[in-house]
Amino acid sequence: MGVLIAIEGLDGAGKRTLIGNLVGTLEQRGLRVDTLAFPRYGRSVHADLAAEALRGEHGDLAESVNGMAALFALDRAGAADELAKLLAGNDVVLLDRYVASNAAYNAARLCQSADGEIVRWVGELEFGRFELPVPRVQVLLDVPTEVAALRARRRGELDESRALDAYERDGGLQERTAEVYRDLARRDWYGTWWVFRSTEEDGSGRLAGEMNSLAARLAALVAN
Repeated sequence: MGVLIAIEGLDGAGKRTLIGNLVGTLEQRGLRVDTLAFPRYGRSVHADLAAEALRGEHGDLAESVNGMAALFALDRAGAADELAKLLAGNDVVLLDRYVASNAAYNAARLCQSADGEIVRWVGELEFGRFELPVPRVQVLLDVPTEVAALRARRRGELDESRALDAYERDGGLQERTAEVYRDLARRDWYGTWWVFRSTEEDGSGRLAGEMNSLAARLAALVAN
């Protein structure tokens, strides 16, 4: 059974870049690695409904915090068999977002902290009722919100399919989400968290410099 690792952070934090680099580094160490990104846009009706709602469709659906949280949770529940197969066939499975993303963003929408009702509800729904596997480690890429927002905006300008949605355009929401993420990490919410902090000036270089260290720590998890 493979080790499940969730990579978390704001849009534009560098999750996709980190995962791509980790895959190569871990494979060079002889490990079998695969990835899965959430939400599964284009593959899951629940994810697509959520995306459409965030772009103004489906009436007042986007205004419902629990409704949106349920859609994202159902997307992951629908991937349970796929995730089980990935874990069975690999040493490491890297996730681009997971349950903590649902907890952080929706707590931020309600101006709640990590000990608030919505975080408890999301955890019980996804890890409890849906019985999704708990990650061995959750890695938080903690970058300044203005840096993440700039990267996300540039990404949207280059790729129309990744244009900013309602959550990404809300700077205050991004600030609150970042703080909830930090609080979740401090509490080791549903397991161990590793936090990597960077600024725009040191971001890419620092993460690259720590890549071998992070890969070694992940390889050690597999060995144990």
